[in-house]
Amino acid sequence: MSSIDECARRWLGYPGPWKRALASVLMAGMSACSLAPDGHRPPLPTPASYSVASAEGGSIARIGWRDVFREPELQHLIDTALANNRDVRIAAARVAEARAAWRIDGASLYPQLDAVATGARGRTLYNLPQVGVLPVDVRQVSAQLSASWEIDFWGRLGNLRDAARWRYLATEEARRGVASQLIAQVANGYLLERGYEERVALARHSIATREDALRIMRRRYEIGSGSKLDMTQAQALLGQARTTLQGLERDRAVNRNALALLVGAPVEIAPGSLSLTEAPENLSPPAGLPSDLLVNRPDIIAAEHQLRAAEADVGAARAAFLPNISLTGAYGAMSDDLDSLLSGGTEVWNFAPTIAVPLFNAGRLKGNRDVALARREQAVAEYEQTIQSAFRDVSDALVRRQLLQQQITTTREILEAQRERARLAQLRFDNGRSAYLEVLDAQRDLFDAEQGLVELRRAELASIVSLYAALGGGFASNPTFDTPSSDANKGQNP
Repeated sequence: MSSIDECARRWLGYPGPWKRALASVLMAGMSACSLAPDGHRPPLPTPASYSVASAEGGSIARIGWRDVFREPELQHLIDTALANNRDVRIAAARVAEARAAWRIDGASLYPQLDAVATGARGRTLYNLPQVGVLPVDVRQVSAQLSASWEIDFWGRLGNLRDAARWRYLATEEARRGVASQLIAQVANGYLLERGYEERVALARHSIATREDALRIMRRRYEIGSGSKLDMTQAQALLGQARTTLQGLERDRAVNRNALALLVGAPVEIAPGSLSLTEAPENLSPPAGLPSDLLVNRPDIIAAEHQLRAAEADVGAARAAFLPNISLTGAYGAMSDDLDSLLSGGTEVWNFAPTIAVPLFNAGRLKGNRDVALARREQAVAEYEQTIQSAFRDVSDALVRRQLLQQQITTTREILEAQRERARLAQLRFDNGRSAYLEVLDAQRDLFDAEQGLVELRRAELASIVSLYAALGGGFASNPTFDTPSSDANKGQNP
C-alpha cells in the first residue's frame, strides 16, 4: 500500500477517488522538496593553530565576562551599559524586526482564511414602451468564508521562510556581537581610567618633589651657594611635570566622556585599588583553538547564517521556474435582505484550483536566479573573510600580550636602574661632585620610566580585553544575552 493510501485511510477514511486526490495534495504540500544547495561549511581558511601557542583548555569565550572582568565597579559599569547603551537597543530592535519578518514569510506556507461580508443597494431605471420610466430597486447582502492556499510543491515558500529564519538568527548574533564589543570598550575605558588615575598620582608626587627641589635651588641661589642655571633647570623640570599632569587630566576627562556615552549615563568612578604597576602577570584564561571561533564568535556565526539565508534564496529562485499550484474556495450565503441572510438566503460556494506555468518573462526569473547565486558566492567569501579576520585578531592579541610581558620585564629593570641613578646623581650633586644637570636628567628619565611602566601594564591588561573580544566574548553569567532560543534553532515559526 502506498504512503498516500495509508495517509488517506488514517485521515480521510476509505480512500475513494476524490479522497485519494485530496490526500495527494496534502502530502505533496507537507513534504515539499527543496531546490536550495546543500548547506555545508566551507573549509577553514586559516592555519590549524595560532602563531603563538596558547594554553590548552576551554576558550575564554565560554567562560563569561563576569569571570574575566572581576572588578566589582567594572561589572557595575558593564551591567549599566548593557541596559542603557543605544547601540544595544538598536540591535535588539533589529532582532525584533527580523523575527517579525520570519513570521510573515512563514505564514505563506499555511492556508489563508478570510471572512467577507458585502452589502449593495442600487436603482435601475427602465424605459418601457407605453409604460414610461420604471424604477427597479436592487438590494443584495452576502456573507462568506474564503480560503486560499498555495501548495509548496517545490519548496519556494519554505525556502523563503528559511531565509528569513537564518537572517533572524544572524541579527541575534549581531546583537550579541554588539554586546561583546560594548563590554570590551567599557573594560578598556575602565582600564584607561585606572591608568590615568595612577599616572596622575605619579605626576602629582613628582610635582611636589620638584617644587621642593626648586625651593632649595632658589634659596641656594639667593644666598650665593648655587647658580642661576641650577635654579632655572629645576624650574624647567617642574614645568615639564606640570605640563604632563595637564595633558593627563585632559585625556582623563575625554575618556570619562567616552565612558559616559558607552554606559548611557553619567559615570562616577571612585578611586580604586587596582595598581597597574603591581597587577599579577597571569590574568588571562586560555585562548582556545582556532575552531572555537566558529562556534563562539558572533560575527562568524552571523556570517554563516547569512550564507544559509543566501542558499535558501537560491532554492526559492530555482523553484520560481516550476509550476505554481494554488487552491482557492469560498462558501457562504446571499440574500436580498439582511434578516433572511442566515435563515432563508441563497447558499453559494466555489472551488477553483489554479496552476500557473511560467512561459515567458523576458529573463526575469533567470536574472533572479543569477542574482541569488551571485549573492551566495558573496556570502561564502564574506564568511571566509570573517574567519580570517577573526583568526588575525586572536593571533594579534596573543602576540601583543606575549611581547608586552617581555617589555614590562625590561621596563621594570630599567625603572630600578633609573631609581638608583637618580639617588646617586642627587648624592653626587649634594657632595659637589657633579652639576645639577645630571640630577635633572636622572629625575626626568625616572619620571618617564614610571609613566611608561603604568602604560605598559595597562596595555597588557587591555590585551586580555582584546583577546576576549577577538574570541567572541562570553555570556555564561548573563542570561540576557544567551544564544537564540531552541525553537528558532529547530526552524519552527516564532
